[in-house]
Amino acid sequence: MAKVCVPLANGFEEIEATSLIDVMRRGGLDVIVAGVGGDVIYGAHNIRVIPDTKIELINADELDLIVLPGGLPGAINLANDESVQKLLKEMDEKGKYVGAICAGPYALKTAGVLKERYTAYPGWEGNIRKEGYVSNAKVVEDKNVLTSKGPGTAMCFGLEIVKKFAGEEVYKQLKAGLLADFC
Repeated sequence: MAKVCVPLANGFEEIEATSLIDVMRRGGLDVIVAGVGGDVIYGAHNIRVIPDTKIELINADELDLIVLPGGLPGAINLANDESVQKLLKEMDEKGKYVGAICAGPYALKTAGVLKERYTAYPGWEGNIRKEGYVSNAKVVEDKNVLTSKGPGTAMCFGLEIVKKFAGEEVYKQLKAGLLADFC
């Protein structure tokens, strides 16, 4: 079973984080929610989440993927956190997967792990890098980096992650059960 870390910092986008966590867990992935900067993390719309652990206790050797939600100032907080940045760099150096949605690719850029092609929240590419921005895709994969656009694509992003780590059959069953024909 693939092991995934979803770091949450204050100001995270709740739809993205909870959709990703839920879809990946339904798909059989072992998802660890890691708090950045506290024992209770507040979303951009003041929803409180109690993480499973702290980001400082996460080890890249035990993960297959780290995926960052967006939201503001959550994405900026992830980009400014030394433990998140170190983990992103270690994952990339080991050839493991990193991912982000919405404003989250900003933290990938800050860590120097963003590859050539990516997507993000429309308009946010000006804060990341205009070159390589793909505006017409819900999910973009470039080497070991997975990115997605925003709240409305979060379920599709989670399903694509399930397909990659749990296989096509699990993906198809989960997609049908979620009534996610839009993905």
